[in-house]
Amino acid sequence: MLPWTVLGLALSLRLARSGAERGPPASAPQGDLLFLLDSSASVSHYEFSRVREFLGRLAALLPLGPGALRASLVHVGSRPHTEFPFGQHSSGSAIQDAIRAAAQRMGDTNTGLALAYAKEQLFAKAAGARPGVPKVLVWVTDGGSSDPVGPPMQELKDLGVTVFVVSTGRGNLLELSAAASAPAEKHLHFVDVDDLHIITQALRGSILDAMWPHQLRASEVTSSGFRLAWPPLLTADSGYYLLELAPSAEPGTARRQQLPGNATGWAWAGLDPDTDYDVALVPESNVRLLRPQHLRVRTLPEETGPERIVISHARPRSLRVSWAPALGPAAALGYHVQVGPLRGGAAQILEVPAGRNSTTLQGLAPGTAYLVTVTAAFRSGRERALSAKACTPDGERSRAPRPQSPGAGGREP
Repeated sequence: MLPWTVLGLALSLRLARSGAERGPPASAPQGDLLFLLDSSASVSHYEFSRVREFLGRLAALLPLGPGALRASLVHVGSRPHTEFPFGQHSSGSAIQDAIRAAAQRMGDTNTGLALAYAKEQLFAKAAGARPGVPKVLVWVTDGGSSDPVGPPMQELKDLGVTVFVVSTGRGNLLELSAAASAPAEKHLHFVDVDDLHIITQALRGSILDAMWPHQLRASEVTSSGFRLAWPPLLTADSGYYLLELAPSAEPGTARRQQLPGNATGWAWAGLDPDTDYDVALVPESNVRLLRPQHLRVRTLPEETGPERIVISHARPRSLRVSWAPALGPAAALGYHVQVGPLRGGAAQILEVPAGRNSTTLQGLAPGTAYLVTVTAAFRSGRERALSAKACTPDGERSRAPRPQSPGAGGREP
């Protein structure tokens, strides 16, 4: 019996070793995770090393591998640079080593350009991205950007990408709240670069929740739609899903959508604002019986931006701008007021907190036509803007001395 015992032990050790080499178990969440790292000259070498260490620790806690999460790292600089694409590393340890070996790129902080590039990487098969799996972006920043971030970030979120923002404390709260997925309190972290370890476990849990929902759930809720996600209950060969949506007050007006068995998400659009909707996910399978999942989602109130702009108190070098504020349940988080010469030139941007609906623009040029744009930022991450033209008057011209009348200041000789 001894040889059989030795043989059985050897086989057990071999199977255990091969299982370890395969990486995460088959039940691990599937998804593509892109780290967007501020590698520009605005970040000190010390800060960059601390952020790099943080990302390495975060990667160590995630189920990374071919059968689970795939990761990619993109640098923000003058031009975006891919440190490694999704399919390059097949194990979590290799990804950790690649993160620790990443070198700072320096240059400008063109985050908007990097986000447009990241959008291509997240959905490009050539970069190792996989269709039909959840997409997550983790943006680590010192808070500043040389180009606009809002539009390319919104494009990513509209495509179903869950966005987490980690700021080392110098960023604009309004802009970063709009950049992160909703709700901001779950997807936005402000933390000192030396305290990044504090958020590691919480961020790991949030990433896994986004990658592998345990039940039907809604995200990216706006006034006109929302996105649904659910766990992989079926496969492409074992059945299909029937998705139903109806206003809670009008159950007879249901919309239906049939989806393949390997689908794990769907986005509903064109819905009414401030309305309750009942959602039913019905798995249809000949292999096993699965219960439908139900969810009620309320769309946000309609987001209305400034309805009119009033220009007053025009002076040669200043003017006052007022607007009708966004009121109601979907009140704005705050406003951006941008002013720039119509004929071209540098523009200035002022931040106006929620609750105020006017500000004075200073440092203008006399006799100049300007375009003034007031943008309301909402909790959903979307923005509404309105523009108006304004003109500063010419400066006071120097007056010629008035001729003195005869006898003024004394008698004629």
